[in-house]
Amino acid sequence: MTISVAARAAHNIASDERDALDVRARRLAMRFNDCEAREILEHAIKTEFPQQIALVSSFGAESAALLHLVAEIDPATPVIFLETGKHFAQTISYRKKMADRFGLSDVRDIRPSAETTVMNDPDGDLWKRDADACCTLRKVEPLSGALAGFDAWITGRKQFHGGGRLQLPAFEAAAAHIKVNPLTRWSKDDIAAYAEAQDLPAHPLVAQGYPSIGCWPCTHPVAAGEDVRAGRWRGAAKTECGIHGI
Repeated sequence: MTISVAARAAHNIASDERDALDVRARRLAMRFNDCEAREILEHAIKTEFPQQIALVSSFGAESAALLHLVAEIDPATPVIFLETGKHFAQTISYRKKMADRFGLSDVRDIRPSAETTVMNDPDGDLWKRDADACCTLRKVEPLSGALAGFDAWITGRKQFHGGGRLQLPAFEAAAAHIKVNPLTRWSKDDIAAYAEAQDLPAHPLVAQGYPSIGCWPCTHPVAAGEDVRAGRWRGAAKTECGIHGI
């Protein structure tokens, strides 16, 4: 198949943009990997990506510390919450409580397209048949649209979660954005200590054995000694919802 000159030029431009993004992310990571979370966030929000960055939050078990830090730096920072329609009722209540308490003025509830949902999951049970497809429908595709117009987004991922997160840098390139991971070096004890120092309310399901909380069909309690994410998609090879491939 012959590739046109215009197509080759577009491909080269896209490749050049991706290369530049990767170089920028690696430069930032080298500078900030050993810095404190607040310093990473202040630089990202105020200097590197002013008005071009959003926090993506699940309002889950470990979300309070990062929401609090961002609110202290700039409470007008957009916060994207993927309202999948499958969240625990406790998560929806917690999302409102935290936004009100921290004064977050731009929390965006992002939902999957009604038309696409009816077409692909008319009975609401896609999660039973194909968890990856359900995550794509309810999380990946909506987030991709929600991030349009932003240069970067903030995540709450941490190295102690294991798997592909063990070497997680403070900044990384992904598709058309740079992801900022300010809590990458935080441990479970660091999270607990910060929450105690700031008197942050815990997600109500944490006390019921849920150290990592997603949608109710695919989230289960975790036994003592198990990995923090062992209750996510229990019994399946799946370990991520897919949004970090965006």
